[in-house]
Amino acid sequence: MAQQGAPQQSVTLNNGVTMPLLGLGTFRLRGLDDLLQAVDAALECGYRSFDTAAGYHNEVELGDVFRQLLPKYGLRRSDIFITSKLHPSFLGPGTHDAFLNSMEKLDFRYLDLYLVHWPGKKGWRSDDVRNQWAREETWRNLEFLYSSGNIRALGVSNYTEDHLAELLELCRIRPAVLQVECHPRLPQTDLIGWCKQNGIHLQAYSSLGCGDLLGDAEVCKVANVHGRTPSQVLLRWALQQGVGVIPKASAPARIKENFNVWDFELSNEEIEQLKGGGSKRRYCWDPTGVA
Repeated sequence: MAQQGAPQQSVTLNNGVTMPLLGLGTFRLRGLDDLLQAVDAALECGYRSFDTAAGYHNEVELGDVFRQLLPKYGLRRSDIFITSKLHPSFLGPGTHDAFLNSMEKLDFRYLDLYLVHWPGKKGWRSDDVRNQWAREETWRNLEFLYSSGNIRALGVSNYTEDHLAELLELCRIRPAVLQVECHPRLPQTDLIGWCKQNGIHLQAYSSLGCGDLLGDAEVCKVANVHGRTPSQVLLRWALQQGVGVIPKASAPARIKENFNVWDFELSNEEIEQLKGGGSKRRYCWDPTGVA
C-alpha cells in the first residue's frame, strides 16, 4: 500500500525536544572497527539517533567514532541525538558520578537523552523495598543534571506502569521517554495508551524479538504482500503506532534495510493481525517483579 503523504520521522517530546523516531541501537556492538563500520553506514543512509548505555561498554569507542565520522558527513554534534543509560549498579546516590563518567567516555558536553536503565539496583533483590528509595534518589540527581543543562531530556527504561505512576507523583521534571521491550508478541498496548495519556513517548527495543520474529509466518506473509523484508515490517508495525525504534545492526546492508521503512504503510488490519491472537512472549528482561 502506498504511503499517503510524507511520514513523520521524528517526535516532539513533552519538553519540546525533537527526537528521531528511528535510531541505531548499539547493544553488543563493541570494538572500534565494528562500531566505525556500523555508525559510518548509519550516518551515510540518514540515521541521526544513536542509543548506547554504560552497560554496553562501548561509550569510549562511540565517542572516538563520532569524532572521526561527523566531519566526514559535514555534521556537528548538534546534528545527532545521543542516548545513554544509567547502569543499575549506580541507582541511587551514585547517579551523578555515573552520568559524568558516561559524558567523559563519550567526550560530549551534554547528552540528548539519559535513561534510568532498570528500576532496581544491581545486587539487591527485586522485592527489596529499598529499590523505590533508590529510584527516587536517582531522579532527584537527574533533575539537577537536567536543570544544569547537561541533559536535554530525561527518561526511564524497563519501568512498568506502576513504576511510572510512582515517578509522576514525586517528580518535578516528568520523564519524556519510556524505553521497553515491544514487538508483536509483546505489543504493550495498555502501556502505549497509558504513556500517550501522560505525555510520555514510548520507544521500543528488541523490535525484532531478538531475531526470532524474522521467521514468523504472519510477519513473512505481510512482508510478501508489501514486497518488504520481515525486519522492515516489524519496524513499521511499531512506527505506525507512534512507537520509536532502535534496531541494533552491524552489517551495512542490514542497517540500510532497517532505515528504509518510510515509503510503505501497513493497514490497521495487518497491524492487529501481526499480534498473533494475543499470545505474549518476552525475549528480554521482565521488570514486573521489581518493588
